[in-house]
Amino acid sequence: MNVNRVDLAVLNYDDRSVDILLGNGENDYETEFYYKTDAAPNSVFNIDLNHDGLMDIIVVNGDDDSISVLLDNDDETFQTSMEYLVGDNPMSVTGGDFNNDTLIDILVANSDDDTVSLVLGDVEGTFSDVQIAFDVGTKPVCVISADFNEDGKLDWTVINQADNTINVALGYGNATFDNLQTYSVGVTPVSMTCHDFNKDGKVDLVVVNSGDNSISVLFGKGDGTFEVQIVYEVGMSPSAVVAADFNNDSKMDLALTFSNESSIDVLYGNGNGSFRKPLTYKVGTSPSAIRADDFNYDGRIDLVVANSGENTFSMLINGANEIFHNQIKYATGVNPVAITSADYDNDNRTDVLVVNKGDNSVSLLLGNGDGTCRGRMPYKLEKIADSMATGDFNNDTKLDLVLTNTIDHSITLLLGSGYGTFQLEIVHKLHSPPTFVVVYDLNNDTMLDLVLINQHNDSITVLLGNSDGTFQNETKFMTGSRPSCVVIGDFNNDNKPDLAVTNLGAHSIIVLLGYDNDSFQTNKTFKCGASPSFVISVDLNRDQIMDLVVTNLGDHTISILFGWGNGDFQAQIKYVIDREPNYVIPGDFNNDKKMDIAVLGRLANHMHVLFGDGNMTFPIRKRYGTSSSPDSAVAYDFNKDGKTDIAVLNKLSNLLYIFLNECP
Repeated sequence: MNVNRVDLAVLNYDDRSVDILLGNGENDYETEFYYKTDAAPNSVFNIDLNHDGLMDIIVVNGDDDSISVLLDNDDETFQTSMEYLVGDNPMSVTGGDFNNDTLIDILVANSDDDTVSLVLGDVEGTFSDVQIAFDVGTKPVCVISADFNEDGKLDWTVINQADNTINVALGYGNATFDNLQTYSVGVTPVSMTCHDFNKDGKVDLVVVNSGDNSISVLFGKGDGTFEVQIVYEVGMSPSAVVAADFNNDSKMDLALTFSNESSIDVLYGNGNGSFRKPLTYKVGTSPSAIRADDFNYDGRIDLVVANSGENTFSMLINGANEIFHNQIKYATGVNPVAITSADYDNDNRTDVLVVNKGDNSVSLLLGNGDGTCRGRMPYKLEKIADSMATGDFNNDTKLDLVLTNTIDHSITLLLGSGYGTFQLEIVHKLHSPPTFVVVYDLNNDTMLDLVLINQHNDSITVLLGNSDGTFQNETKFMTGSRPSCVVIGDFNNDNKPDLAVTNLGAHSIIVLLGYDNDSFQTNKTFKCGASPSFVISVDLNRDQIMDLVVTNLGDHTISILFGWGNGDFQAQIKYVIDREPNYVIPGDFNNDKKMDIAVLGRLANHMHVLFGDGNMTFPIRKRYGTSSSPDSAVAYDFNKDGKTDIAVLNKLSNLLYIFLNECP
């Protein structure tokens, strides 16, 4: 683990998922940035429109018959989009200087009026209202540009999906073009790329044909004409293609997406226009677009894939020996259909931009430069989970997750694979329905164990770990009525872990002292406030004895019980807090070397911090605004300035707040 990068795991109950947020060195946990477009965006193109050294984007909007132009700022933001009308149902866009005036022009394929629109560039990234429409074949869906006849003037080619053809237009360099050439391809062509695939110095074409599960290779002659297609069979329903030299052998390779197979194929080129047997990799549901770039700056080209069927994109990092690592998924908007990459925030790290057709937006995820992005990494769960904890349960030095599944009477183990990814879920069935979990090495054997709260049958379950992701038979210990939370600490100074359990139905805490035989015995029950929901163990008064802090939902208070060091505690001291306190964390939040506590109330829209004086009282209190229903928090020095910060998760607004400590 990189100690300079702290990652966060967020459990989403309603979505039945876990989000991983990777730290980026600054540990600011920025997720995706969203920018609105017109209706039904379906394609995107990167180019520096205004020659300011920043990468701008052009988005095609199918339902509004328009394009959106977003000029990049020198950070993670774009200027307000400018819209320009084009033809009927535009589907694809490319850009370049087609009239040799040094200004960037735009070509758009309009599917419903069988035209390609040329929109001429004006100054400072704007465009002329005058358009030139070129008639092409039936249902043009993809347009790309290159110099096909080596005359230094930009040409273009377009896929005509209903005709199963492509048109090629050779440019004169003045926004006019020679008569269209027409070439036959496969059935229902959907995507296209160009490069020199047979190493003769001439631009070739590769067309993806979804209707007959093939690709068409058309070798260029160097004069703007092409040979008759060579057809290669591929997998079912190919949907997109990208070309790059993935194995650094100076031969161009291909990567294809397959919408019905939730996979991609990588085809390594032989340098003569043919390709080796494909290597297949799993991605998300219904992959619709693909982009090649070096996201970790190791000199090898990686891949990102838009998965339109599950609102994610997959990143596949190129490893050694012509093998890509398993995908890392990131959340996107609704129905992602196009994807591209560039350094949009000018930090010398490649970012990812996704077009989301379902919510009329583009989402920008900033790159960390190591093959990861600042975005949510969602993991769908088989079971509905209630609580979550982390630890290395198989001793491979990678952090794992354990989740309680109350409805299913089970726990789920997600064994970490590194880079925030996990192996397949492991489900352990239990006799009782667990509602809360904590992780600790209870028997000092260097293997992590679990303590589970069983609220529905007034007990806790102990599972001793085997260090391989499995656990021994469960052992049950009785508690008070409706246990809600458990904390582990050495309450009688015998160097053995003890347990303190809050009892929601009994308005009490029960302390169970640990013994050498991996068992616990009830020591004593202590009164606290009404409906205690959460408890922590911390030394509040610097006497090297563990104390308890309890949140009481029923009377809007917290209870502090100072320990005697023999398993016994003083009578509670209560502090009135905001409505329904349900979470508390300790830390030195004002840098005075005295322990403070921060309390969250689930019906309050702020965090309540009580600053300790080191002498068993908390004379100073401050409130810090949060969003709706703050639910849980983590204390850590996120920005590495030597001060303890707080991250707060807000349940109803789906927002994560980071409070950076600004105390002197």
